[in-house]
Amino acid sequence: MASPLKSLVNDDSRYQTAFKLFLERSSEHQCMQDFIHKKLPDILASIGDGKPHLNVIGVGSGAGEIDLEMLSELRQKHPGVTVDNEVVEPSSQQLHNYKVLVSQKKADLDYIKFTWNKMTASEFEEQWKLKQTTKKADFIHMIQMLYYVKDPGATINFFHSLLNKNGKLLIILVSEESGWGKLWRTYRSQLCNTEISQCVTTGDIKSLLDSRGVSYQSYELPSQMDITECFTEGDEKGELLLDFLTEVLDFSKTAPPELKAGVLELLRHPDCSVESKGKVIFNNNLGVIVIDQLP
Repeated sequence: MASPLKSLVNDDSRYQTAFKLFLERSSEHQCMQDFIHKKLPDILASIGDGKPHLNVIGVGSGAGEIDLEMLSELRQKHPGVTVDNEVVEPSSQQLHNYKVLVSQKKADLDYIKFTWNKMTASEFEEQWKLKQTTKKADFIHMIQMLYYVKDPGATINFFHSLLNKNGKLLIILVSEESGWGKLWRTYRSQLCNTEISQCVTTGDIKSLLDSRGVSYQSYELPSQMDITECFTEGDEKGELLLDFLTEVLDFSKTAPPELKAGVLELLRHPDCSVESKGKVIFNNNLGVIVIDQLP
């Protein structure tokens, strides 16, 4: 029987509002930026094979802030290169925000040619195959987006196949050790509408890669999120955060009472969160997986 719960992804406006609040309440972008500035430069050092031109694909690039920071590090590691940057993002609003950001920083980005693809990863894959292009990519990044493809393994396979010699594929997802991992392991069947989104962690991806004998490097990024408002009945921001945590549209209003009570209890459990100074701080740890070009 189909679940009566509707996916948050179906309402892009509410999803974007919830996502914005999530970024305000969490250290998500901060922990990514720490990784980008401290670890990514060494990862990017070996790409390109000394070529003057690099091809980059951003899959699920959102509003572009993280993309531009990575491109800046790429430029510092490879001064003088020009970059062809394919942006793949299905949200019109996010794509618009990205373009605005680029126009504001135009003077610093003259070495990059942006190609805007308003489409999903699977639509991009279809289009790429139709073009029958032999073009390869030196750096591909998929940040917090493998939840939204029907078959994460097949998506990784396709983009992995596009890597140039010495190319790198970077994947960031929630860590299996995070509160998300605990929440999904407990309530996967009730919360995950697999037609729309997958409850997938870096643990799932590592198992998949291990089973295929694909080597990778992995990193843990400590991150947290203040979810205190979720425990105040009727709190507007708390309800938005609950929607984001469960990926269910209007979770507080539409979830069966026992599911709602169970989710709230688990979110507060020491497996998911710590309570400190009257606040409930959720474990939002991320994992990074870096895959090299197939030998």
